[in-house]
Amino acid sequence: MSRTPRVGPRELLRYLRGHVGVMAVAGLLSLIAAAGTLLQPLLIRSVIAAIEESRSTVAPALVLGALLLGAALVNGIREYLLVRTAERLVLSVRERLTAHVLRLPVADYDRLRTGDLLSRIGADSALLRLVVTAGLFELATGGLMILGAATAALLVDPVLFAVTCGGLAAALLGAMLISGRTRPVSEQAQARLGEMASGLERAIGAVRTIRAARAEQRETEAINRSARLAYASGLRLARLQALVAPIAHIATHGVFLLVLGVGGTRVADGTLSVGDLVAFVLFLFFLVVPLGQVITAYTQLQTGLGAIQRVEEVLRLPTETAGDTHVTIPSAQVPTGPVAARAHTIEHPGAPLPAAGTSVITFEDVTFGYRAAEPVLRDVSFDIAPGTRTALVGPSGAGKSTVLALVERFYDVDAGAIRLDGVDIRELPRDLLRARLGYVEQEAPVLAGTIRDNLLLTAPEADDARLLTILDAVNLAGIVERSPLGLDAEVGESGVLLSGGERQRLAIARTLLTAPPILLLDEPTSSLDARNEFAFREAIRAVSAEHTMLIVAHRLATVVDADRIVVLDRGRVAAVGRHHELVDTSPLYRDLAARQLLIA
Repeated sequence: MSRTPRVGPRELLRYLRGHVGVMAVAGLLSLIAAAGTLLQPLLIRSVIAAIEESRSTVAPALVLGALLLGAALVNGIREYLLVRTAERLVLSVRERLTAHVLRLPVADYDRLRTGDLLSRIGADSALLRLVVTAGLFELATGGLMILGAATAALLVDPVLFAVTCGGLAAALLGAMLISGRTRPVSEQAQARLGEMASGLERAIGAVRTIRAARAEQRETEAINRSARLAYASGLRLARLQALVAPIAHIATHGVFLLVLGVGGTRVADGTLSVGDLVAFVLFLFFLVVPLGQVITAYTQLQTGLGAIQRVEEVLRLPTETAGDTHVTIPSAQVPTGPVAARAHTIEHPGAPLPAAGTSVITFEDVTFGYRAAEPVLRDVSFDIAPGTRTALVGPSGAGKSTVLALVERFYDVDAGAIRLDGVDIRELPRDLLRARLGYVEQEAPVLAGTIRDNLLLTAPEADDARLLTILDAVNLAGIVERSPLGLDAEVGESGVLLSGGERQRLAIARTLLTAPPILLLDEPTSSLDARNEFAFREAIRAVSAEHTMLIVAHRLATVVDADRIVVLDRGRVAAVGRHHELVDTSPLYRDLAARQLLIA
């Protein structure tokens, strides 16, 4: 993933913008708690003075007790507000990341690793919790405590204050230098964790293949290598963070001993009272403890900024629809069927509208290649008439599936144009374009969940009767009948509880459920047996009168009755015609048909 400009406190404050009110309340509570804490040494000095002068200590002792209880209560409320704000921040970042990741261009998924994206959404976003609870806020409140305690200590005894500053300055400088190095190490540690998650996601997704190849040990070792790299980066981060504590420990104890030595001498020669020395030591405690918190908070802040860096690298990727123009879809042009109940108002003034009615698709000298590679398609031109079935055939690698991906605008063409009813599809919002398309992928993905969940993905308003009808149309009613749960039967992770043919037919049913004007079918019968293939062909024939269809097929028997067959070879259109015409005019098609025993 490309490196984004280094983020700083300004970006962090932008993340906290929606939580300003709660943070302000927490800040006010911190001020109240700090004021109460700073008053305690003065009250203790009053108690000591009252004892020395044989006066009553009841009043100052009661006030001191009330301050202690009040400070504890205020700190508890403040801590709850901070934790709640931190959790809300993590939630909002995860929601934002999830929405953004699901809208990235398909080309980005070709190069990004799924495990790393999951790590950024899960692990990196969780680190932002530390920014609120132990980072930015502790830095601010600790700074206020330091300022207040330093001012009070200076007023009590300037000489001891000068001694204190000299001891703490050196320690603070060393700690800040070390803390500043934690951010790049933290970013590296999170990146290593993302690599490990990617390797694990890859292995789990292909676990059956790995088992069949007896490659468990090799995959385990590969993932463990990533885990060890993450461990090494974590240790480097831990070593840096661990150096801060000894420096703070030496500084605080050294300063306390120095203050006690110098202060004891001044008490002995009468230039400082015992009460002032006790008060100064308490103020020193209230100065040193927040100073340690500030150093730790700065370290945590650097770790959080490293996490924000990785989050921003994802959020700054442009979404697929970033350049879309938007339109309001007239009711006459909304697809019929259950999909019509969806919201089809997409307000993007200025975008052209395709003509109403059944759509015509035209390819005009289309050239396309993946990521600066050799073109997969070269100067491809053909058109699809309304209400017809057009088949794409040819050898593997000829570019057939790429044609469907371009119609869906998963990618944009490098040259030429694809038109829908005369309008270049690049001028159409993807929402409008895809509302008119039904797409069945070659691998027919099935989502984890129930049969109902998979069907309602495309038509969330469809009732059970409609779902059962569409399942019966693709000869899939049996999967509902064989389980007492019916439509609520689980299909397993990626549909593993279904056969390959059942997964493909479920994906087809999901698409047919929306009744879009145009159907794009990529090898729809590749996992079907002869009986189910016949049932599917009958279902397609039944709906073909109402749809324009573009079908990719390797098995020519499924498309011999197509209205038009486009033969692709090495990214170019080799021939166009009907089956009987191509047998006579296209050597490539004749060879494909002969190999599949369609002709003698």
